Amino acid sequence: MRATAQTGPVEELIAEGVRELAQRTHFPVAFGGLFDHGSVTVTSIIGNRTRSLDGLSVRPERGLGGRAMIELRPRMTNDYRTSQQITHDYDVYVLGEGLRTLLAVPIIVGGRSRGVLYAGAWEQSQIGGVTTAPAMGVAQRISAELRVRDEVDRRVRELAPSPAMDATQREDLRESFAELRSIAAMVADDRLRTRIEAVERRLLGLAEPQGAPPTAPLQTVHLSPRELDVLACAAMGATNAEIAADLGLREGTVKAYLSAAMSKLDASTRHAAVARARRLGLLP
Repeated sequence: MRATAQTGPVEELIAEGVRELAQRTHFPVAFGGLFDHGSVTVTSIIGNRTRSLDGLSVRPERGLGGRAMIELRPRMTNDYRTSQQITHDYDVYVLGEGLRTLLAVPIIVGGRSRGVLYAGAWEQSQIGGVTTAPAMGVAQRISAELRVRDEVDRRVRELAPSPAMDATQREDLRESFAELRSIAAMVADDRLRTRIEAVERRLLGLAEPQGAPPTAPLQTVHLSPRELDVLACAAMGATNAEIAADLGLREGTVKAYLSAAMSKLDASTRHAAVARARRLGLLP
């Protein structure tokens, strides 16, 4: 039986994590969720035999998951019913499903728990490092994705349209654009990359003078994502070595991308390439 209550991109991220948790730990049941109004609401469940886990909402310090969230480390028991190390607030859910072995792994972002993942079995099983290591890996991947999403959301809030933009604000906008390009270069999630690209387009729109029609890039000038990444960093005055470090590239590769961008933009220097890219609406 599968039971899920996905309502958006974050819930989809948890659902993917729950599926990966089951695959990597080989536990038959997996479930999890993120904080919502002071407790973790379970939004994804797979492998369950009953619907007993539906509606489970876990508060910090309560139950196995609550303890894991407070201690910021995995907690486990191979005999949930008799465990004296946890409170039994959620017995109706866990024992209702018949789970005996249970592992809880917190999802930690910025030093605090943002959610919890569970893996369980109906029979008694020994849980050790072989199981907890891959489970922690899944939680860490979700944490990394949440950090990127938080950063994107923060920049969207900070860069709301304003009636006018002075030189300092324009420079901040350009720095934000360059940083988003750097973040996007490290993201493997296609949906998240699409979301970041939407924010980038919004930043380009903010760079247009108020009341001016949007500038459409010439059809004959098309920069690849990597060429744009490199040029955005160069626009902030970064050296080839600094760009390479930011984007995880070799310095020679950076030079090649920059040379290609300059050629496409018919520019003899990186500064001329940046200026032309801005006129074409490719950079803010």
